[in-house]
Amino acid sequence: MNKKITFQDLCKLSAKLRSKTGCPWDRAQTIATMLKCIKDETEEVCQAIENGDHENLKEELGDVLFQIAMISQIATENKYFNIDEVLKGIDYKIRSRHTWVFGKDKAKTPEEAIAMWNKNKEKEKAAKANK
Repeated sequence: MNKKITFQDLCKLSAKLRSKTGCPWDRAQTIATMLKCIKDETEEVCQAIENGDHENLKEELGDVLFQIAMISQIATENKYFNIDEVLKGIDYKIRSRHTWVFGKDKAKTPEEAIAMWNKNKEKEKAAKANK
């Protein structure tokens, strides 16, 4: 398979599986029923990392990514949120917490970076609490 697969392709795949012409099992899933699936897949990622099995890790990361696409598809169908909002949210979070990369702060060591991350996270929590 030489075709480049994008995250958008994966999201279309999950939408197809959930469609009327898709898979009965996938159509029957809810966000709540997907909990066991994502827990199992993330545990398999952990096991692959612990075993140093990079080939299996590649597969298991794909499984987790697919779980994210499926849960986001279900959320879209229920009008909770969509995958674009998930992506926008994580992009914002990573950029806003890495102020030494995307802002004016300085962090020269991993310890300084973690301290700054935690400080920025606390600022976000305080701002949310004050809304």
